[in-house]
Amino acid sequence: MTQPTPELAKEVPPAGEQQHIDSLIERLRSKMENDYRKTRMFRDAHPKMHGCVRAAFAVEGGLPPELQVGLFRESRTFPAWVRFSNQSGTISPGSKPDIRGIAIKLMGVEGVTLDRQAPTDATHDFILISDSRFVTKDVAEFDGLVGALMGGALKLIWYFLTHLRVGRNLWGSLQRHASPLRIRYFSVVPYLWGTARAVKYSVTPRAHMGSAAPPKDGSSDYLREAMVKELVAADAVFDFAVQLEVDASRMPIEDPGITWDESLSPFRKVATVSIPRQAFDDPTRVEFGDNLSFNPWRCLPEHRPLGGISRARRQVYEALSKFRHERNAAARAEPAVTDAEWTRGQE
Repeated sequence: MTQPTPELAKEVPPAGEQQHIDSLIERLRSKMENDYRKTRMFRDAHPKMHGCVRAAFAVEGGLPPELQVGLFRESRTFPAWVRFSNQSGTISPGSKPDIRGIAIKLMGVEGVTLDRQAPTDATHDFILISDSRFVTKDVAEFDGLVGALMGGALKLIWYFLTHLRVGRNLWGSLQRHASPLRIRYFSVVPYLWGTARAVKYSVTPRAHMGSAAPPKDGSSDYLREAMVKELVAADAVFDFAVQLEVDASRMPIEDPGITWDESLSPFRKVATVSIPRQAFDDPTRVEFGDNLSFNPWRCLPEHRPLGGISRARRQVYEALSKFRHERNAAARAEPAVTDAEWTRGQE
């Protein structure tokens, strides 16, 4: 019997997924409590921030009809905040090989977004990392990985021996870089594009990637120091692009551990992320960036996250962000261009 042809942008949630989502929330909350028992609580992932900077997100004009979707229906520039970070759940030095992250928060977005904290919120988030693959194929496998990481060396070794692709994906993604402004980033997971198509996102720097080697003896904060130096001298500019799913078998929705082949469907630019020269390395901005909350479900419905890892993120991000902010007695509110920190940045 022939198998039915997979559908584009089609989600197929596996049985028992919610059990693993609940387990992840409990595991990660426990880890945060243990790691930050005597200090201010940071994120469960991406706690080490290299910088939080003002930016502009300019949608291209004259896009072809198939790319005129949601945020990208017409040419427009959104004010934005961009946060660069290390992925590791512990605050580790920049010299350590790691996955790096970029989180982009647009402001002044029109329309009702998913998972708003308040009716007046007008923000839209994008979250990307420095690898084109997620480490696991689904929530169950990721829950097992987190459990192994928290369970000691023997449990971790056994996990990798029984999950070889997870080990390959993880070790292959741990890299050293000269600057967060010279890395290409990927959404890893797919997103809805309109009503019946799916895409993945990529953010590529205009500056030549890898044009400088990481320092052999740099400080633990050399990635932040590199950003400070570069943003004193010049603006940083990135191309924001989308990759349309064209083959549901070779470009799966439910397995983000597979890179979508760019020869099947190349990334197509739809916007420009511009980070102007600025000073950002001060205590007020650091506290602001640490308090910011990013969630891929904070988006317009036309750009809804797809797949199991995204379904887990919806609950995990919300639960842990609320837990962290309550523990720190910090306000959990979305920024606007009228806020003091944005206004101060314009001076």
